[in-house]
Amino acid sequence: MVAECEPGRVDWARAVCATCVRVVAGVEGAAVTLRSASRAEEMLGASDSWTSGLEEIQYTLGEGPAVEAFTAGRPVLVADVRVDQVRWPGFAEAGTAAGVAAVFAFPLQVGGIRLGTLDLYRRGPGGLSSDAVADALVLADVITLALLQHADRAGDEPHRAISYQDVNMATGMLAAQLRISLEDAFARLRAHAFATDRSVVAVAGDVLARRIPLDRLAE
Repeated sequence: MVAECEPGRVDWARAVCATCVRVVAGVEGAAVTLRSASRAEEMLGASDSWTSGLEEIQYTLGEGPAVEAFTAGRPVLVADVRVDQVRWPGFAEAGTAAGVAAVFAFPLQVGGIRLGTLDLYRRGPGGLSSDAVADALVLADVITLALLQHADRAGDEPHRAISYQDVNMATGMLAAQLRISLEDAFARLRAHAFATDRSVVAVAGDVLARRIPLDRLAE
């Protein structure tokens, strides 16, 4: 369902969040937010206004499970927000006041390049089951892939044959220099294009012209 929708549109984002709430047992709210190291954010969608408000709280305070999941590049699973008052004092207070008790944040990432987070919420305390965590991880991967595919499609330009040849050449160069598979190399081109708001074709051209150091794509 996620892959069939059009990334970047409100309907797609809402469908993603609805799927997460339906699939991940014990979750009452879900949000997908794009993030950057400069703390710029764009919430693509949320399952409801309660969830979007919780995202806004974390953005305003600059702290919380979602912020940490993005910064650390790993899932942050909080079964009881009140227990982590020292960890995130501002969010613990504001989040509890807003009615959230548990938060589970999963980074959307390829290698060391992070695009944002999938954030899941519930009103009552308690952790997720191992099956629920596994489902959330799969959904995070699917969302990441959909976002990267959208970045690639959004970058379609005239003279496609020449442009795609450049992409193939850049992918091969990156794979050879970093000693990785062609699939991983292409994924890193896509991730860099998305993270810098450019097309894959444009990034490939810069790689071939050596305007982008390959070590910037190494993670």
